[in-house]
This record gives sequence, C-alpha cells and structure tokens, in this order.
Amino acid sequence: MDPTKSDAATSGSASNSSRNSKFDLQPPSSPFLLRHGRRYLRDAPYPLPVDLPELQRQNLLTCLASSIFGSPLCSPFTTSKPLRKVLEIACGSAYWSSLCHSYITELGYTGVGFTGVDIVQLSPNLKQQGLDWRFVEHDLRKVPLPFEDEEFDLVVMKDLSLVIPQGAKSQRLMDECIRVLRKGGSLEIWECDHIVRTLLPHPPTTGHTPHDKQYAEETGTYLISPSTPFGAAQNKYLQDFNGWLQEALDRRKLSAAPCARITPTLLQEPETLAEIGYRRVAIPLGEFRWEQDETHGRLGAKRGKAKATKSGRKGSYLTLEQASYRHTALLIVIQLMESLEPLLKEVSGKNQEEWQRWWGWMMTDLLENRNVGNGECLEIGAWWATKV
Repeated sequence: MDPTKSDAATSGSASNSSRNSKFDLQPPSSPFLLRHGRRYLRDAPYPLPVDLPELQRQNLLTCLASSIFGSPLCSPFTTSKPLRKVLEIACGSAYWSSLCHSYITELGYTGVGFTGVDIVQLSPNLKQQGLDWRFVEHDLRKVPLPFEDEEFDLVVMKDLSLVIPQGAKSQRLMDECIRVLRKGGSLEIWECDHIVRTLLPHPPTTGHTPHDKQYAEETGTYLISPSTPFGAAQNKYLQDFNGWLQEALDRRKLSAAPCARITPTLLQEPETLAEIGYRRVAIPLGEFRWEQDETHGRLGAKRGKAKATKSGRKGSYLTLEQASYRHTALLIVIQLMESLEPLLKEVSGKNQEEWQRWWGWMMTDLLENRNVGNGECLEIGAWWATKV
C-alpha cells in the first residue's frame, strides 16, 4: 500500500469552503448537486460528497481494512461453502466487489455472480473486469429491497452508519438483508468509528485466537475486546474534530461510533442468525511513545531492534509495511475531515479565515509533525453471522 499520492493530494488541497459557490450548478434532472465545490446527492440526507476524492477515500479505507483483516472476507463460513450469488449493499464504487472477486477467484471459485445496490450508480461496469456483475438502483431507506427471498449466499453491508439513521430504519434494512439471504448463507458487516479515541498503554491480548494475535502483531495493529482500555483523544485538533463531528451527526441522528452497536444488534436476531462473530481492530495513526518501551511495549519488547533495521528509518521500530498502514489510517481520518468540512465548519462557528487557519495548523500538526504518538487510532471492525 503506497499512500504517497494520497498524502500529496491531501496536504496540497485547499479548504473546500474556499471554492466559489457560483459554480455550484447542476441540471435539475440530475441526481446530484454541486455544493461547496463538491458533488452531493440531491434528494438524500447523506452528509458526505459523492465525488472522486470521497470515493477514493472510501476505496482506500476498504483496501486498508482488507489488508488488516487479511482478506475482503472475514466470515469463516464463506470459503467453506460454495458461493453463487453475492450482494453488496450501498456498493458505491463497488471496489469491495472487485476485491472479493479477485480473492475468491484465487481460491478456485468460479461462476460467482455479484450484485451491487445503491441509490445511484457510482460504480464502473465491472463486467469489463471479468465479473458477473449487475447494478440495481434503489433507495436503501425504502423497503422492501428489489430482490427475491433467499436470493443470495452472501450479503455484505459496508460503512452504512452515515447512510441509514439509527433506529427503525436501520432495523428494517437489517430485516431485509436477512430476508434475501438464503438459509445457511452469511451476513457480513464492515464498519468504522468516526470518532478518534486513544488506545491506553499495554492493552490485554486475552480473548483472541492465536491466528488473530499473530496477524495483529504482523500488521502493527491492536485487537479490540470489551476489556481494551480507551481514553479521549490527546491531540488538540482531533479533540476539536471529535466534538464538532459528534454534534453534527447527533443533529442528523447518525452514529459517530457505530461499532459498539453492531454485536447487540446481531444478538437481537436469535431466531434468524447464528454463529455470530467479529473482529475489531485499532490501527494507530502513528508511532506510540509507550510502544517504544522495550520492557513493556508489545512491539518494542518482541521485535524492536529487528523492526528498526527493516524500517530503514532511524529510531523506528516498525516495518515499512506497518508504517504504511498507520500513515494510511491517518490520511483516511484527515480526508474524512475534508469531506465533512461544511458540517464541521458550521458546527464550529468559525468564519472562513478562522477555518483556514485551523485547517493549516491541523495539517502541519498531524502530517508534518506527526503529533499522534499518544495512542490515537482508527477503529475498524467486521462482524458476521449465518442465517438459520
């Protein structure tokens, strides 16, 4: 994973709000409108833009999560049973479907059909990439979904926390996903928390499988369990971001920290879902000061000298790959700030000049000074279940 281009694009981009609104024009028949110099859905309360920079951020998040999880499929049941039809909910650019097709093809599975559903088509024609692919246009806020009962072997819901409000609408969509899933099929949910928390020193490693522990060590990440200690973000700019984001999403009845809600939601379906499991991972946004303690730090204690040699960077205990994962996670957080800039600016009460100053200081602090050594993390998770 090479975040260099994304880094340059992010650090060199101007504040979105500074773009001239006189260009914010779009034909009335278009499903899009231009606002703050970026493209948004016209008739949906989706807070993120749907333009190329935001799609690239989402693709980068999918790529990072797939790398950290080890594959684009986390459910242990999907590769033990033959897959015939796969549904990706809110598919966006359909990058996940493309990754999944490549992955299962390498495993020897052929003839798998992929379907993507979203409110508007943003994906390319994946048939040109060799996929058995179809796109279905549908507003996910409206049920039923335009599919038959038990039509799919695998249903994947990715990053829906900013698409569907909490409560009845979210539950109706869950019910629909279960309806279109065949008995014995797998439901898989991927999500990330938007609020940035700080991982406290020396989190426990109990309650995880040896395989998951080994993969976390190899990737320089931390597995999350109910006993994992977290605190508030220590970085001033991430504190600002957290406060503004929480208020902005609360106004829209959207969750800033959806990961804690998913397991209880799945457990509420005992008559239809079984074999529920999950994997939650904290991806550091930088090198932690407490990791460098060779007596107690997990990475430093076991592999500090080896990592410093492999990284090629003086004083670093990370491999180049581990450092790349962490820098990519930091870029994703900054790019999310950029995509949510109009909401954050409104909640902050800053005028244009004040916002531009804050943005410049934030970019210098996070990207140039790498002032994220206190434990700040991007939290991602995957959950799965089978239909009984």
